[in-house]
Amino acid sequence: MSKLHERLGALTPARLKGVRRGIEKESLRAQPDGTLALTPHPAALGSALTHPHITTDFSESQLELITGVHTDVEACLAELTQVHQYTYRVLHEAGDERLWVSSMPCGLPADETIPIGRYGASNVGRAKSVYRMGLGHRYGRRMQTISGIHYNWSLPEVSSEQYFALIRNFRRHAFLLLYLFGASPALCSSFVAGRPHELQPLGEGSMHMPHGTSLRMGRLGYQSEAQASLAVSYNSLDGYGASLQDALTRPWPAYEAIGIRNPGGDYNQLATSLLQIENEFYGTIRPKRVIYPGERPLHALRERGVEYVEVRLMDLDPFEPIGIAAPTMRFLDVFLLHCLLADSPPDTREEIAELAHNQHLTAARGREPGLKLQRGGRDVALTEWGAELLEQFGPIAAALDAAHGGTRHAEAVRAAEKGLADPATLPSARVLEAMARAHDNSFISFVRAQSERTRTELLALPFSAEERANFERMTQSSIDAQKEIEANDSMPFEIYREQYVSPARLGFKNHWAEMPPLAVSQPAAW
Repeated sequence: MSKLHERLGALTPARLKGVRRGIEKESLRAQPDGTLALTPHPAALGSALTHPHITTDFSESQLELITGVHTDVEACLAELTQVHQYTYRVLHEAGDERLWVSSMPCGLPADETIPIGRYGASNVGRAKSVYRMGLGHRYGRRMQTISGIHYNWSLPEVSSEQYFALIRNFRRHAFLLLYLFGASPALCSSFVAGRPHELQPLGEGSMHMPHGTSLRMGRLGYQSEAQASLAVSYNSLDGYGASLQDALTRPWPAYEAIGIRNPGGDYNQLATSLLQIENEFYGTIRPKRVIYPGERPLHALRERGVEYVEVRLMDLDPFEPIGIAAPTMRFLDVFLLHCLLADSPPDTREEIAELAHNQHLTAARGREPGLKLQRGGRDVALTEWGAELLEQFGPIAAALDAAHGGTRHAEAVRAAEKGLADPATLPSARVLEAMARAHDNSFISFVRAQSERTRTELLALPFSAEERANFERMTQSSIDAQKEIEANDSMPFEIYREQYVSPARLGFKNHWAEMPPLAVSQPAAW
């Protein structure tokens, strides 16, 4: 603790106020009856390939709304709200689709009829679709329709080594975020149809875990037998890069059997390696760096270091109109600063296995009284470990409050203490309580009602003609940008694909220089 206090004391108010964050928020488009909308990405929302704030994730029916980078929590939320307002207006004017406000999906059709994202005829656009086709073949399309919030975070003057120390601590303590903010204890039975699971039936067409927090982050979520074979270390950028390079270049027999193309010549996937590209690697947090057009993310990290971290385990909060609230963001800022400032010993294979156990246990049974996690080979009560962390968060919250004025960071920590003491106040418990009280224990009925309430609330907010015109300009600019990319393409797609997945593009500058540039203006997000 003394070292933590010493490091905290060395942070000036200016650096603390320099914390930068941005949000990426995924949501399915749903019909009023709670089934997946199968319509194309609305043209009025612009090009999903090039729009800076509105794109799609895995599915054509899965919107991803993106903010810029902000040093102010309220400004970040205000921008996210504006993007929602425009999106809801477009959906409202086109019909009665709405955003599904739960991380676990709405009623889904047969797996093969879930539409994958489409990004136009350019090489980069086709590559994005082929990548998603590969995800579907490898893991099934249903699993990819899970939605969440990604919280991008940085602090000035932090080195790659320090970011990796933050990541190791984040992985150790991620159970607390799952416990406090997990909001997916139940799901529609269509999601697990034909799959083995440990869920218990609840109401018509619903399944749940009685003490679950985040089924999204448990064994039913982003899991893969192939990726389970990876024990990626976060002890250094070099080690992390070597682990990813191995996964990106190691042939995987099951994926070789799928093949790059089917007998008719259509593409099945980008590559037959364990990972097609870096973004396929599932994790609760990622080291990130903004990439240049055509550049591989791993090359960018190796060449220029870590620029920020991407927190990937936050569920959509169905009780919040835009899926996340200011107190949650402030708690994340405190949590991440603690991860950065606390001692962070190297990870080991044994600890990596413990962390996976803790994640799955907390996701499935986090609110179970007396639940014990593993720490250093010993059992420790989740509530005891959580209380230790929250006590250490106090001085960090106080320092942030001193820099920003007010007491809102301390209030966020106190709210977490209340959640630790009274699990009934947690979002996961509130979901199950609301389902039982007003929806006959139906997951679909509950989320339909919350989605309609959210839609009504956001459509009622003031939205000026100037704000609308600004989004309409972005729509047109994104369409023009996609057309320009398509017009400038000259390379055959197969050559583009071979060059993009080439191991030479994963290396350092000397390897990068040997490769011809890809003739694209590639969006940063895949």
